[in-house]
Amino acid sequence: MIDSFGHFGLGLILAALLVYLLLVMNFQSFLDPFIILMSVPAGLSGVALALFATHTTLNVESAMGAIMVVGVATANSILVVTFANDLRGEGLSATEAAIRGGATRLRPVLMTASAMILGMMPMALGMGSGGEQNAPLGRAVIGGLMVGTVSTLFLVPTLYGIMRRTIPNRFRYDEIFRKALGHD
Repeated sequence: MIDSFGHFGLGLILAALLVYLLLVMNFQSFLDPFIILMSVPAGLSGVALALFATHTTLNVESAMGAIMVVGVATANSILVVTFANDLRGEGLSATEAAIRGGATRLRPVLMTASAMILGMMPMALGMGSGGEQNAPLGRAVIGGLMVGTVSTLFLVPTLYGIMRRTIPNRFRYDEIFRKALGHD
């Protein structure tokens, strides 16, 4: 069991590093992926709180739930940051883009999280034959998404507004090319 959790921890760290590097390539920035991944610790703390509150042990099923939370929290944060970057390209300040990005992406983020939470509810309650075996997965996902969603909607836009002072690279490159071609 100790070996399994050691390998799980190493795998989670390597997965986070790989996701960060892929996001760096996608966003052409080291800052945006950092902002996006700030929702992950909040989601994992939600997993820990849910397991503690329900007196559920940390096991393989709850670890799989933690991995699911990381994926959904990252995807939701990508929605917010991408939209805020698009608004920055239109000339809005970082703070305005963060506020509008969070407000505009509120509904898709809430829909994704609530669908997962409601879908995991029967599993978390241990309903059906053998349901108690998979209950830790459902409990971990529900707790992680509740905290991770709040983090995505408040922490990510706040960090974006504070940290993102320059226009994202892709908009600066477009501006350079337009000037070089004389298309001001």
